[in-house]
Amino acid sequence: MNNYSIVLLPGDGIGPEVVAEAVATLDAVAAPRDFAFRYTEQPVGGAALDTHNDPLPDAVLEHCLAANAVLLGAVGGAKWDHLTGAQRPESGLLKLRKALGAFANLRPVMVPDALATASPLRAEAVRGTDLLVVRELTGGIYFGEPRGRAPEGDGEKAFNTMVYHTTEIERVARIAFDWADKRRRRITSVDKANVLVVSQLWRETVQKLHDQDFPAIELEHMYVDNAAMQLVLNPRQFDVIVTGNLFGDILSDAAATLGGSLGLLPSASIGGPVGLFEPVHGSAPDIAGQGKANPIAAILSVAMMLDFLEQPAAAQAVRRAVDAALDAGARTADLCRDGHRRVSTKEMGEEIRRNLPTP
Repeated sequence: MNNYSIVLLPGDGIGPEVVAEAVATLDAVAAPRDFAFRYTEQPVGGAALDTHNDPLPDAVLEHCLAANAVLLGAVGGAKWDHLTGAQRPESGLLKLRKALGAFANLRPVMVPDALATASPLRAEAVRGTDLLVVRELTGGIYFGEPRGRAPEGDGEKAFNTMVYHTTEIERVARIAFDWADKRRRRITSVDKANVLVVSQLWRETVQKLHDQDFPAIELEHMYVDNAAMQLVLNPRQFDVIVTGNLFGDILSDAAATLGGSLGLLPSASIGGPVGLFEPVHGSAPDIAGQGKANPIAAILSVAMMLDFLEQPAAAQAVRRAVDAALDAGARTADLCRDGHRRVSTKEMGEEIRRNLPTP
């Protein structure tokens, strides 16, 4: 039997609630199969600041580096908003991604029939959407140097630098092409090559990789402003979108609205030997402890973890169980409309687990 070591970082706000349902789902899907999980729970973000005065203590990072995978809940909240720099809860997450070598962020967005009417867009425009945003995570304008602020004339200037090296572009594009090959074999590379020199290198590098290694996959290039418009007009046209850090941050959040709630959206940060899996939503401290949080994003994040651990049948079982619970009308507060059955965080988790294959 395979035993996987998983570090749990429940974090802040609703993080512990949704992680608890994700863990229960992992155990339930593993029960009839030849693998199991060993968990180590550690503090991160605000919880770690309260206990260790550090959003990612060295001992916690060591546990993460020794694991097979890491499951994160959420970090941050008003309690720590006065902190700055390395003391902010979010800085622990950035440090963790860097230490794990996680250079690619995967965000799938699916809108099944059961959720089409929850979208802020027309149901007929979003129904059947199934896309994957692959965002470069460790380069670009968020990390480029020089950066800073300086006096100039009678005022002040501020500056950031967008930098990408060929190798950074190639490695994230290769992950995107690999995923496209497992899906519908279409990839859209998003840039701003008509204005930015760095985007010209991005486009040339992606095209060269396609021509050399992935000629059977359909590749198109799209400017980021057009991509944002197309996500609203016709999201079903996309299969895999690959793009840089800044553009990926914006486009993935825009795509996240298609299903009607951030509580539905999982993510994976990969690239090194240990994957980091987390729901896209934040810590939502205003509803923490009230049973209102949607655990689906966290549960679908562990489905992505199962794929990463090479347990695709189990991953698919989790996704089907989520679909079955939604088809049956179960909805947490963020999605509940007339005619739906409103359930708590725990009840939604239980509904999903009842739809898993039994031993």
